[in-house]
Amino acid sequence: MDFNNFKNNVSKLSETALGGLEAQFELAPKFRQKYTQEFIDAKNAKKAAVLALFYPNDQGKTCFLLTLRANYNGTHASQISFPGGKFESSDHSLENTALREAQEEVGICPDDVSIFKQMTDVFIPPSNFMVTPFLGLLDYTPTLTKNEEVAENISVLLEDLFNDRACSTTVVTTSYAKNIPVPCFNLSNFMVWGATAMMLNEIKLLLKEI
Repeated sequence: MDFNNFKNNVSKLSETALGGLEAQFELAPKFRQKYTQEFIDAKNAKKAAVLALFYPNDQGKTCFLLTLRANYNGTHASQISFPGGKFESSDHSLENTALREAQEEVGICPDDVSIFKQMTDVFIPPSNFMVTPFLGLLDYTPTLTKNEEVAENISVLLEDLFNDRACSTTVVTTSYAKNIPVPCFNLSNFMVWGATAMMLNEIKLLLKEI
């Protein structure tokens, strides 16, 4: 998709209803539960935010950014995610959290990003986080960096997300489960599953309105 066309049409999304949990759970692992708000409130989940950043590549095609997390001793090591992280007391909003983390992790200048949509929160049971995704625009091809939390930056063509063949199933082993089949997106030769795939599916259904 041409970036200028994408950019000129995102304003249509301001009043577009989100797919919510129904959209997210189309790409959720079968063992994933739809927890009630009362359950989540009782867990006192930590707040976090991520940035789904859309920008042009060298050919003017719309791309978005994913990252491969570094291999560390943690729940989400070596998984695919959007740039983002935990809400800090110095953050004046979750939107600020997403922008700050994107700057720290991959070098995106917050002042250059235009946030155009807040998506549905996603509860992450293994790490007890409630994550808020934000969609943002960057008018140029970024020069990406990496901090110690990021092993690789992954630039994905938006048109690849809309390819039906991108949806499949893979088998994963995590710190809390072994050899489990999960639905996923195959994007830029990476299998994207779990919370990130759930977010991506809601984003995919939203952007179909453009």
